[in-house]
Amino acid sequence: MTTIARNCFLATTELTLWRFGYSARLLKTNHFKTAASNTSFPAAWVLLARYSGRIPGLFAVEKKTRFVTMPESVEDKAHLELYSPPPGVRGMTRLDREAFRRTVVVPVLKVKKETVNALLKSLKQSVLQRPGLKRVVEDPEDEDGRLVILDPHKIPEFSLGESEQEVLKQLDVHPEVSRYNLELTYENFKSEEILRAVLPEGQDVTSGFSRVGHIAHLNLRDHQLPYRRLIGQVIMDKNPGITCVVNKTNIIDSTYRNFQMEVLAGESNLVTKVKENNIVYELDFSKVYWNPRLSTEHGRIVELLKPGDVLFDVFAGIGPFAIPAAKKKCHVFANDLNPESYTWLLHNCKLNKVDTKIKAFNMDGRDFLLGPVREELSKELPLLKEEQKNSFHIVMNLPALAIEFLDVFRHLLVGEPCSTAALPTVHCYGFSKHEDPAKDIQERAEASLGTSLSGRCSTYLVRNVAPNKEMLCISFQIPADVLYKRPCPDEAKPASKRLCTSKDFSDEKLPG
Repeated sequence: MTTIARNCFLATTELTLWRFGYSARLLKTNHFKTAASNTSFPAAWVLLARYSGRIPGLFAVEKKTRFVTMPESVEDKAHLELYSPPPGVRGMTRLDREAFRRTVVVPVLKVKKETVNALLKSLKQSVLQRPGLKRVVEDPEDEDGRLVILDPHKIPEFSLGESEQEVLKQLDVHPEVSRYNLELTYENFKSEEILRAVLPEGQDVTSGFSRVGHIAHLNLRDHQLPYRRLIGQVIMDKNPGITCVVNKTNIIDSTYRNFQMEVLAGESNLVTKVKENNIVYELDFSKVYWNPRLSTEHGRIVELLKPGDVLFDVFAGIGPFAIPAAKKKCHVFANDLNPESYTWLLHNCKLNKVDTKIKAFNMDGRDFLLGPVREELSKELPLLKEEQKNSFHIVMNLPALAIEFLDVFRHLLVGEPCSTAALPTVHCYGFSKHEDPAKDIQERAEASLGTSLSGRCSTYLVRNVAPNKEMLCISFQIPADVLYKRPCPDEAKPASKRLCTSKDFSDEKLPG
């Protein structure tokens, strides 16, 4: 902006305010550098900010959570513009970091070197905070002096308030605020600021992602795809430790719960290491299912278990339920249909030194329930004594389909029912788009079991997956009349309560 254009702009601003009954005065400040062609002048914005709040209807803004009709100053707009990259980057699809250079005008205080630390501590709320930006620079006019850069939005009209002036008086610092031309580069902008400046105006900006070890996992929308490689590079640049950025290219609809992905930036190594609830797992993110947003839920279920309990994990993945349960001295049977998940499950069992405490299977979930689970329950439940407090838990974390597997429990066992306290507890996950998700999940579970769960179950909201789509967990003890089929008089003698099945699984017992 040329001097003539700037003066015209300020004069117009002053005239506009005068028409509404206000006068304006700009504080005289010093310049240390020649203003660049793309220099901003926040003093003019702050001038408007001071008075526009009293000009009815001059400004309106849409907030994230609500609409407001009250007049608003231009301070927020000025804040965004001051910290926005140059407008010339709009529409960029190949990242050019040099194009993000711009110069802005900021207020500074001249101080002696020995006073800097005390001043920064006292005025920390007023000092400019930007990524990679030095808050203190050398004074070109005084080799023993320093310039402390202040936030122009915390210093209205480049003028200090009474509290700031009192601090400066105590530190024997001259209260004059000077103007300084500050160059901002790509390193000084946040990822959301960069993406907001690049993507077409009015479109959603993606700066969030799921982190899986060194991998950032994005789920871009269609309108963002032309910019996907730039987005990937920005995410990698702005997040230390991220060396690979991928975008999901299809929904999780495969038999093995994995999905296709495209590497947007960085290395193509998708074998990574993660730490969840103090346990380390290794996995190939392109071949197995892993969701870091489920760490709290994994911990919640494991917290319900006691040493000596038995856990059947029907859709175990790489072991986020099974391994911490084994660490807790539970007896664990873990299964997954995906051969890759099964391989990594075995690997992580050894990695965490619980490979002797977990029996792993690579089967369809229904076959796992009809085979190893039925055999173990048939063998152990009749042996339980009333005073024993060990419990049986069955985790079914396949929210897209798990409820459809509940019909397996209908007459899974043959014989006289065990004590009510010993009946296995099921933790079954499901998705719901219903207006009452808990009611929906319960009704679907009841339909699969063929019985009412009213007063006999609890539902827990795990997380919001998408707009109007929730993930829930329903927990219940399998009713005895559902789990057991009583033998007819002419069938096997009551003394034999063993499972009648053609499948013969190992009688090997779990280590204590």
